[in-house]
Amino acid sequence: MTYFCEKQAHEVLNICRQKSLLLTTVESCTGGLIAASLTNIAGSSDVLDCGFVVYSNESKMRLVSVCAELIKTYGAVSKEVALAMAEGGLKHSQADIAVSVTGIAGPGGASLNKPVGLVHFAVAYKNHSPVHKEMHFGHLDRKAIRHATVENAFQMILERLH
Repeated sequence: MTYFCEKQAHEVLNICRQKSLLLTTVESCTGGLIAASLTNIAGSSDVLDCGFVVYSNESKMRLVSVCAELIKTYGAVSKEVALAMAEGGLKHSQADIAVSVTGIAGPGGASLNKPVGLVHFAVAYKNHSPVHKEMHFGHLDRKAIRHATVENAFQMILERLH
């Protein structure tokens, strides 16, 4: 974890603590890196409720109730699925806020409309409208895409809570 990412993870934990919020992560392309980055920090258990790694379409449906029709219509890497993942994370946890990421880390799996490096982010916060962000990290390799995704997920949580 980079210094910047570690600093962001501390900030996320601190602001959640200050607001008495529990957090959950719903991760596809990062495979648990967001939750792992948080749990690298002692005391994170008072903020992180749980983390869902939903790499397959089936796990998205089974663990966080993403509708099969959404995946069929928009694809697993889409705004609609990212939002459903975050909302499902809230529904299937004790958390007050959920962050989700779904993307194409490469080197394979891309299509003309969905290139390597495309990542959709969503944050669902109880009693607030969920928010979405789309980012493109196509110039990076797989490892760097995944790490950039973690950093941007933390940034999105911080923006939502400020």
